[in-house]
Amino acid sequence: MTQIAVADRLGEVKEYYFSKKLAQVDAMRRAGLDVIGLGIGSPDLPPHPSVVEALYRGAQDAHTHGYANYKGERVLLEAIAEWYGKRYGVVLNPEREILTLYGSKEGLAYLCQTFVNPGDKVLVPNPGYPAYAAAVRLAGGVVDSYLLTEENGWLPDFDALEKSDLTGVKLMFLNYPHMPTGTAPVAGLFERFVDFAQRHNILLVHDNPYSFIRNDRPQSLLAVPGAREVAVELNSLSKSQNMAGWRVGMMVGREDVLAAVLRCKSNLNNAMFVPMQRAAAVALGLGDEWYEVVNRTYRSREALAVEILEALGCSVRPGQMGLFEWGRLPEAVLASGMDCYGFIDKILDEKLVFITPGGIFGTGGDGYVRVSLCADEATLGRALERVRNR
Repeated sequence: MTQIAVADRLGEVKEYYFSKKLAQVDAMRRAGLDVIGLGIGSPDLPPHPSVVEALYRGAQDAHTHGYANYKGERVLLEAIAEWYGKRYGVVLNPEREILTLYGSKEGLAYLCQTFVNPGDKVLVPNPGYPAYAAAVRLAGGVVDSYLLTEENGWLPDFDALEKSDLTGVKLMFLNYPHMPTGTAPVAGLFERFVDFAQRHNILLVHDNPYSFIRNDRPQSLLAVPGAREVAVELNSLSKSQNMAGWRVGMMVGREDVLAAVLRCKSNLNNAMFVPMQRAAAVALGLGDEWYEVVNRTYRSREALAVEILEALGCSVRPGQMGLFEWGRLPEAVLASGMDCYGFIDKILDEKLVFITPGGIFGTGGDGYVRVSLCADEATLGRALERVRNR
């Protein structure tokens, strides 16, 4: 058999953790074990019926099945601009300051492919979404992680950053509300990021998909004075509109940055199916009641997730946002030398409940685990019962 070597760019990039772990969980289920999955953050709730109806109507239009505009259809670009204006207080030009994406994960990859040369450094939060580091490495860049700690409220230590070697740093990823810790963007945080980026000539990339989940005051980095000169923001409908599988995302902000990214994207991909864009526009136009119902649902699940973590002996920081609860491993477990991977494997084997090890988000998450709120109360209740009694 001919051996074809993989490209050097794959380097240390491994198969995504959930891709492998969920395959193990599926195998356990095929063997007859009733595993409760509380690992991944895929919303179990459906989009609003009007959104599904808009997709159906659009697909019946014989003129919607061709290629779409590379930047996105006007109806969606205008809906995004209106959404940002109403929900974040940010005025965007739909023609020049918005680029549609197949989910924000695509945007991470395109930004790195567009701006990162081999050897360029990118500041990446630790713990943080694994796709940040993967996108940097696939572009040949160097991941320069900045540590977030519980002692510092899961916020950057800007004094330490100022003292670090910032030579060759081009981009900086940030993400508040923060995943995986659920930390809110405290007053003055975005202003500090903007000031830091301005002084060091760094492009900020704010990943903002969780701003509406368990949060009554969604915020955008672009609302901060000066942010438009140094930042772009990624957002999506995956969490806020229960449309994860639809892959509807956006990049907004600096016109020149978006234009450069479009040069990359237009050579690799087209925009999404036109009826999906029309349906996404309907989703973005939903009123306050939509967000209130979604948040009521997740807040009712929150208490059960906290109980699960506490039943496992974990400590939980109050006031978390987003689709997960983040907990610190019991001191006895940490003292024993067991890491988060061993801990979740033990829970999976003994309790048939799958939760996420914090270490997949970086060394800063090694002593932590995460429980997803993307399961109904009955399922969370069954998991709690197993954790307590099995």
